[in-house]
Amino acid sequence: ICDFAAGLHRPVKWTASRSEAFMSDAHGRDHVTTIELALDGENNFIGLRTNTHANMGAYLSTFSSSVPTWLHGTLMAGNYKTPMIQVNVKAMFTNTVPVDAYRGAGRPEATFQLERVIDKAARELGVDPIALRRQNFITEFPYDTPVALTYDTGDYNGTMDKLEAAADIAGFAARKAESEANGKLRGLGVNCYIEACGIAPSNIVGMLGARAGLYDAATVRVNATGSISVMVGAHSHGQGHETAFPQVVAEMIGIDESQVEIVHGDTSKIPFGMGTYGSRSLAVCGSAMVRATEKIINKAKKIAAHLLEASDADIELKDGQFTVAGTDKSVAWGDVTLTAYVPHNFPLEDIEPGLEETAFYDPANFTYPAGAYACEVEVDPETGKVSIERFAAAG
Repeated sequence: ICDFAAGLHRPVKWTASRSEAFMSDAHGRDHVTTIELALDGENNFIGLRTNTHANMGAYLSTFSSSVPTWLHGTLMAGNYKTPMIQVNVKAMFTNTVPVDAYRGAGRPEATFQLERVIDKAARELGVDPIALRRQNFITEFPYDTPVALTYDTGDYNGTMDKLEAAADIAGFAARKAESEANGKLRGLGVNCYIEACGIAPSNIVGMLGARAGLYDAATVRVNATGSISVMVGAHSHGQGHETAFPQVVAEMIGIDESQVEIVHGDTSKIPFGMGTYGSRSLAVCGSAMVRATEKIINKAKKIAAHLLEASDADIELKDGQFTVAGTDKSVAWGDVTLTAYVPHNFPLEDIEPGLEETAFYDPANFTYPAGAYACEVEVDPETGKVSIERFAAAG
């Protein structure tokens, strides 16, 4: 392309086809893994060991070595209380396309291994795979896993209750008998998962080898008219920040979402942020935005209190109106914001004019969303055709 451009003395653009992109862009994973699960005489999990050979491709990309190691290894506890876990990984270069963080990045690998070996254990022991899972679910929180993470909360039995109801698992035996009467085979699979989201805690990722802090930041600037500009460090390229972020700010203040503008991507305007990945935008950058908005509200209450001749501790904000608690005295959001920039009647000895705040947020932990799926299929043994008859999810 560079040679063509030089020869033609003008820019040359080349766009890959969809097939070319699938072949040449970063691949998600290429692992060969063996996994072992140890149980005691009462079917309690007592140990887990996994050995992975991970293909890195021809060279390393941004997150390539992280995918089979800490992104994968730290989720090997799953939803279960297993006191000892060993994760062994050997990474290697080959002549294939490099891998990188693409759709799950280590989490699907961990879930697949763990759930498959639990199903295998249930078959060998002759026990119900759902009952085996329930017996070993983590029930007390916070829970320190053997693989570096601390789950803050969860209700995995409650999730399984919802799944069993949604999938009508109690009625599976009757549906299976009906399929057999029609010469078909019917099977049921259940899978649980957990993920570490809100990728951020600087102390944890630093311990795991990251060379950056993963906090995020937001600046909330209220204009004299009452409209709001929110400058965020998380970039939006299809994630829907322009929809979700204004909803949060507008709801906190009680104004219409159309009055909130999100500014992102222009590094000359926005605060220093850590990007959009790892299910972190709303959990981390959104939390910074909430903190900045809380600062705005606290300052606005002081201005409203001055206008209403009341204590700021008595000021309530609802539906865009500042009200003195227990009275009908109120002042509108727009009047307060105008006063902030036209401070003719303003407590200058206590607060500065203007209404703009910045906040940084670095959470103490990840978030740990979890859930379960059930899939019921019917197979025609003569043709091999598989049809999905039921699919349910709970979280």
